[in-house]
Amino acid sequence: MELIIGLLIIAVGAFCQSSCYVPINKIKNWSWESYWIVQGVFAWVLFPFLGALLAVPEGHSFCEMFAETSSFNIWMTVLFGVLWGVGGLTFGLSMRYLGVALGQSIALGTCAGLGTVMGPVLLNVFFPELDALSSLTFAVILGVVVTLVGIAIIGVAGSMKASSLSEEEKKEAVKDFNFPKGLAIALLAGFMSGCFNVGLEFGKDIHFAESDPMFATLPATLLVTLGGFVTNLIYCFYQNSVNNTWSDYKKADVWGNNILFCALAGALWYSQFFGLSLGKGFLTSSETLTTLAFCILMALNVTFSNLWGIILKEWKGCSQKTITVLVIGIIVLIVSTFIPVLVG
Repeated sequence: MELIIGLLIIAVGAFCQSSCYVPINKIKNWSWESYWIVQGVFAWVLFPFLGALLAVPEGHSFCEMFAETSSFNIWMTVLFGVLWGVGGLTFGLSMRYLGVALGQSIALGTCAGLGTVMGPVLLNVFFPELDALSSLTFAVILGVVVTLVGIAIIGVAGSMKASSLSEEEKKEAVKDFNFPKGLAIALLAGFMSGCFNVGLEFGKDIHFAESDPMFATLPATLLVTLGGFVTNLIYCFYQNSVNNTWSDYKKADVWGNNILFCALAGALWYSQFFGLSLGKGFLTSSETLTTLAFCILMALNVTFSNLWGIILKEWKGCSQKTITVLVIGIIVLIVSTFIPVLVG
């Protein structure tokens, strides 16, 4: 029963994350770079900080938790957060050029596959005594290969969509639709986003022995998202300068509306990793499910993002054949995350 509860919690977090771009559509008179960094304050700083506080038991302090941890592990966690920030940044751009459904499918599919491999490989480089590579079993590698196949199938569906719709129909579904540019950005986003899981691995011991297992990964999550926030802050402020959009922050008449929806988007985005931490607390009796929790989260993100894509009519006007190819790709992606369980 606990395993089911854990998976349901992760599923709720995935649904929230897949819904985080809906509030962004309500933001008024701000450029992309302005609303992206403002929602990032909530998604990558404020809510992760509040979450990390839950891992501090009575009688201990927040600063004490980091003081008792190896500085190398802390900085490596932040470093991979900075690298993940590139993925988070390009992830947002992939939504801009491909839409919620296609953009998240390709980016998250890549993230699920490569994130699984990158963690053990990089941990083995720095801590060979841990024998992290032993976790890369045949079943896991097979799962990654099938994930890449799923990405390719969804890419074919996107190409079919791009070639079958008129420019007017493309713009109606996704304002800035550009399949070649969006595909390249989404693949980069997925690769770099895999660094999030690597960061969590380096920071998995950043908590007290008395910390509730359900909140144990939240301090590491904070460090990763802080690193990502730095990356996004630099880029967005650069774009503010290049595009002369600093005036966005001076538009007092829209601040109330935009802060509300940025906060909502940030809360929904953070819910995925808050749910991941809580869910893993119920999966401790299954080492396999605990290891696969990140991949399961990504697969559910893909599923729910495509449901939103249908609701938002991003595939409107596509042929039945295109939709069939898309559905096949989604199914392959979902199956790929469970292959290690089925084969292992």
